[in-house]
Amino acid sequence: MKTAFVAVLGALLIAQPSVSFADNSNGKNLYSQRCAVCHGADIKGSGPLARKSNPPTPDLTTSAFKKRLSEYPGVIVSSIILRPNGNLIPKTLQENGVKIPPHAWSVKDLRDLHDYMSGVISIKR
Repeated sequence: MKTAFVAVLGALLIAQPSVSFADNSNGKNLYSQRCAVCHGADIKGSGPLARKSNPPTPDLTTSAFKKRLSEYPGVIVSSIILRPNGNLIPKTLQENGVKIPPHAWSVKDLRDLHDYMSGVISIKR
């Protein structure tokens, strides 16, 4: 059921006209507040908790991840929706004393984060 939801949501994300990542302040703010602690400001898995998670936080600028993003546009959204339920993200945060307040994700938030990250990932070399 969740996989189907993520697939539909992924389709919605890419079906909507994209906002240039440079103009997407909501996506950038969401990333900075909720993701950078592990993924780092550069999205290369360089955040302060990157090596403290098991497995370590991946570098999202690799060609392998870019290929995955291209083949499965919902991968960013699925990381938000599915992985916390697998307890990887909350466990890493709890074990390291990091408290990120809950967030009621809207479709707009998911789209903004997806657009921001996709834009940044595609320009990193």
